[in-house]
Amino acid sequence: MVTVKVHDKVFEDITGIIFDKDGTLSDSQSYLKQLAQKRARLIDAQVPGVGEPLLMSFGMLDGDLDPAGLMAVGSNHENAIAAAAYIAETGRSWFEALAIAKKAFEEAETVLGDRSGTSPLFTGSLEVLKFCHDAGLKLGILSMDNTANVKKFVQIYQLQDFIQLEMGAEFGLKPDPDLFLKACRDLGTEPSQTLMVGDAPGDIQMANNAGAAGSVGICWGDAAAAHLDAADVAIASLDALEIIA
Repeated sequence: MVTVKVHDKVFEDITGIIFDKDGTLSDSQSYLKQLAQKRARLIDAQVPGVGEPLLMSFGMLDGDLDPAGLMAVGSNHENAIAAAAYIAETGRSWFEALAIAKKAFEEAETVLGDRSGTSPLFTGSLEVLKFCHDAGLKLGILSMDNTANVKKFVQIYQLQDFIQLEMGAEFGLKPDPDLFLKACRDLGTEPSQTLMVGDAPGDIQMANNAGAAGSVGICWGDAAAAHLDAADVAIASLDALEIIA
């Protein structure tokens, strides 16, 4: 067990840290914006007039991505359901609407291809993972991306030596605290001795409701971001995490 210091907040007897992926370890904003725009265009080509409303529902406004919006924090399934709801409003049956949304989502990911080039590790993330691991902490990733993409992310950036848990949305949706509890069980840590680091309200709420040792909100470059208010402490970069004992 170690003591982790984050700014003026000290967390004692910590055995593990669970990180979100997109927006926390991975600078995925550019990719997610492209993905939202491609999905909306593909659906609008089949169902004219829904493109702009879809972008707004995804959390895109004037070309910017809301860090607390659906695209940034929701699972692929949640995004597809939201898109299908707009399509269904045009008179399509629910099953047809959902099929159109899912097909467009698959095509958009195929067109954009490998996301690794547009979703790199944030600068300094690798070093933080390494010193946390070297201090004896168990580390995991809990993402609303699918598990296959989480595993691919770990492989691409060669994080296998540091990450012991790779979990995606198939196991549950944030902010359900049961998801954090399962992640802790699989990682081999007690929730009360495990920190959660994430960039979304769902990460923070999930950890707080699960009895985590603490919730660390991150918004790269802006620790004062309003959507992190419920976190025990907010940071602007991962190097704010310190091991002091």
